[in-house]
Amino acid sequence: MATKLPTPVAKALRVIFSGLSRLWNETKISIFAVLFGLLVGAIIVLTIGRSPVDVFRAVYSSSFGSLQGFFETMAYVAPLILTGLAIAFAFRCGLFNIGAEGQVIVGMFVSGFIGFTWPDLPTIILLPSAILGGAVAGAIWAGIPGLLKAKLGVHEVVNTIMMNHIAFYLVNWLVSGPYKASGVQGTDAVPANIRLTRLSDIFGTSAADGHTGIFIALAAAFICWFLLWRTTTGFEVRATGLNPHAAEYAGISVAKNILLAMLISGLFAGLAGGIQTLGVRGRVLQMSAFPNLGFNGIAVALIGKNHPLGVIFGALLFGVLLRADAAIQIQADVPRQVVAIIQASVIFFVAAEQIFHWLFIRRKKEVVVND
Repeated sequence: MATKLPTPVAKALRVIFSGLSRLWNETKISIFAVLFGLLVGAIIVLTIGRSPVDVFRAVYSSSFGSLQGFFETMAYVAPLILTGLAIAFAFRCGLFNIGAEGQVIVGMFVSGFIGFTWPDLPTIILLPSAILGGAVAGAIWAGIPGLLKAKLGVHEVVNTIMMNHIAFYLVNWLVSGPYKASGVQGTDAVPANIRLTRLSDIFGTSAADGHTGIFIALAAAFICWFLLWRTTTGFEVRATGLNPHAAEYAGISVAKNILLAMLISGLFAGLAGGIQTLGVRGRVLQMSAFPNLGFNGIAVALIGKNHPLGVIFGALLFGVLLRADAAIQIQADVPRQVVAIIQASVIFFVAAEQIFHWLFIRRKKEVVVND
């Protein structure tokens, strides 16, 4: 005779299985798309006479084969989580924030500016000021196209693209001109006491670039989730994104939520720039090209289905691929362009998820008809 589980245990198991089932239904398309993208990458590796096994072995060993490699990977993952959140939050309000790249750049500069301008301030004041300064700078930078969109209906895509270029050239001019330090293509370094602590120092391993910014990024993901799904503001933002006309009819201010969504989106992107300056570089350097953190954030949000949890996994995937770039070249003798092809393949199949919808839905319908 089967033993009946206690009611609280049975109830908890039902909640867990229900949650897992819902999570699987929401993410299965992205998972298949990622696997299909990796399969295409493996086929391309085969066509140039190299072994896909060697490539995946290099990816694993460089990212997870040692604690140092794992920490290095986290240095790539942390800003990608934040830029992914920036894109996802705006998209939940129906906005396509292409300007995360520019918001990252101004965040990088303002965090560094606060650090090297007031180096004598106590750490307890200077560190949070530098981090928040970068975040606020990103929010203001995103708020400009947000305001134009909310008040005048100017399309945010064109504006945010232009803001990227303005940020790039403006910061490069500041770094190479008024704030250029002697003997370096960049500004003065920020004080050591406000550099984000390296994970390798905490865990006593070999030096690695990974820093405590990963915890800031994970906390931001939780805040983003809480804001979107557990607050009235988040409900209004999502309602505006789903149907602005219905939201307006229900008494929700569409203009206010558009501006708010862009400000919060820019806040996440600016924060990404801030932790790059305080965690990795230690100063603001002159750029020869866009750092691509914001542009990669678009792909991360796309893979993560614009959900904070999905963004974390999307950032992890991209961080691993970026970290493994050199290892793939050295250990598997594969050109670095192949990494870019794998990334592009993953993005392509995630973007073309209707292919998988069509396959699944059609198969399901065929099964029902045959039954």
